[in-house]
Amino acid sequence: MSLAVVFPGQGSQRVGMGQDWLIHESAGSVFAAADLVLQHDLGFALSTLCFAGPEEELRLTANCQPAILTASLAAYRVLEEELKERGAALTPAYFAGHSLGEYTALVAAGALSLEDAAVTVHERGRLMQEAVPPGEGAMAAVFGLDVETLDAISRQVAAELNSVLEIANFNSPEQIVVSGSAQAVALASERYTAAGAKRVVELPVSAPFHCALMVPAADGLKPRLTTLEFAVPHVPVVANLTVQPYPADTVEYAKILHAQIFNPVRWTETVQYFAMHKVTHLLEVGPGKVLRGLAMKTARELKTMNLESEADLGAVANWVAEALQA
Repeated sequence: MSLAVVFPGQGSQRVGMGQDWLIHESAGSVFAAADLVLQHDLGFALSTLCFAGPEEELRLTANCQPAILTASLAAYRVLEEELKERGAALTPAYFAGHSLGEYTALVAAGALSLEDAAVTVHERGRLMQEAVPPGEGAMAAVFGLDVETLDAISRQVAAELNSVLEIANFNSPEQIVVSGSAQAVALASERYTAAGAKRVVELPVSAPFHCALMVPAADGLKPRLTTLEFAVPHVPVVANLTVQPYPADTVEYAKILHAQIFNPVRWTETVQYFAMHKVTHLLEVGPGKVLRGLAMKTARELKTMNLESEADLGAVANWVAEALQA
């Protein structure tokens, strides 16, 4: 058995997430640490926002990024604790995370502190939100259109409008997300449909992530990234940017996270990397089930589970324990 643990990104947030984990001291410690370092920047407790909302505040990019990171890590720490009590160690072969989730993966792998990650992704979210004025950017998920056709249409529209339109997420063989100016996304969406896409869905996001319009956000975050203290992960973390584990030279980590902001999330290749490196089980930890679903569409041979709420803990711990013994 070989296990990969993955963490979700923006869009998976929901009011109430993480509150049921508070019966476990390890989860409470995670939320308390995040509350402490973000109190000054937020002006309120992050945990309160996670547990009680309001939803419109939680949905803000600057808020939901540290909220998802904290809720995901709290769930992971409880699972670690549960398996330890059973006499088993949670020993993944790999970690990975979708965009924001990569920071959670780095924390889980011991490469970055929770405190540094929480403050960094709060600033990351703020800068990403501010990089493009409201209404000027958009993203759309395209289903059932091959990459070559989609890319050709995107390049043509971008050239016609002298605008930005790029692939932002390679999510699965059936789903690709594009990002760019609102005008370009709208025009290209019509052409994707005409070219045979099964479905094109504009995403309810506040900014066009993972495209060239995010370069100012990445450059704004660079000073903070270069001051972070990274350690070599004790478990390999597969990067969105390279689809390779983070290298032994931690000087490269800030460069990778800087470029990640304006380059596509190569999630399809990440799941394929797991499969090629003999991963048999994939566990999504954190709010939502999106990554589990994408994995099932990409590498059907993988056995998958997700740990979202405290009610899932027993079944997931049994699944992991049995898998570790296989």
